[in-house]
Amino acid sequence: MKSSDLAELLLLAAVWGASFLFLRWGAPAFGPLTLAGLRVLGAALFLLPILMHRQGLAELRSVWRPMLGLGLLTSAIPFVLFSYAALAITAGLSSILNATTPLWGALVAFVWLSQRLDAMRVLGLVVGFGGVVFLAWDQASFKPGGSGWAILACLGATLSYGLSASFTKRYLANVSAMTQAAGSQIAATVWLLPFALWFWPATTPEPRAWVSVVGLALLCSGLAYILYFRLLQRVGPTNALAVTFLIPVFALLWGGLFLGESLTLHMLAGCAIVLLGTALAVGLIKAPARQKLA
Repeated sequence: MKSSDLAELLLLAAVWGASFLFLRWGAPAFGPLTLAGLRVLGAALFLLPILMHRQGLAELRSVWRPMLGLGLLTSAIPFVLFSYAALAITAGLSSILNATTPLWGALVAFVWLSQRLDAMRVLGLVVGFGGVVFLAWDQASFKPGGSGWAILACLGATLSYGLSASFTKRYLANVSAMTQAAGSQIAATVWLLPFALWFWPATTPEPRAWVSVVGLALLCSGLAYILYFRLLQRVGPTNALAVTFLIPVFALLWGGLFLGESLTLHMLAGCAIVLLGTALAVGLIKAPARQKLA
């Protein structure tokens, strides 16, 4: 990987890690539905002119039906669920749970697309989800004020991401990356904008909450999509997937610097287990090749 590609990978991880900070700032002021709606609206307005400049509107019109499904799975559902989770759990814990996305992706591809899972990948799924259980064991209380529903919301969001990957492969495999990026945000806006307006907060949010909206829309959605699809094209999906391992590092850093969140030994151990399982499940760690006997 070139140094420029590595720099973009680190920038992408830093930006996506910051999304959990912005969610913690914005969700209490706007509410999950309004925050998610503003996020996708801002991202759509950012990406649409770029798509028009690249003459991509005709392609978008030709796939508008499956694009509605992509927007629902890749943005509308997970953005609402992560915004809801931000009301109850830390940015660091949300980001660690977000690292289960490739686990769901592998499991959904096995069920939906019949992609084979070898023994190492199955082991990765077991280890990864075991890490989630380890993380949530002492925290998943479903009593009022507990974090159980927030943890389930994060896992629901990552399952939606996993579904979106197989959905894209099944229905949008030949559609350009830029059309997918812009189209998904436009479609998500169609899904969420009515709810965003209906649940608009009665009290005008403070400036920091508006900063979170701008950060989520322009940085964590608009710019991040451009960086991610560029990396996919230049370094391939396996190398681009390394961003999954870096996001919790930056999320924990931003949470510590700006929110005063602490990193416990329990979270650190759980993070290590989840990331190990992810590496196994996506094939980044492989079983050693058997040597043939002479």
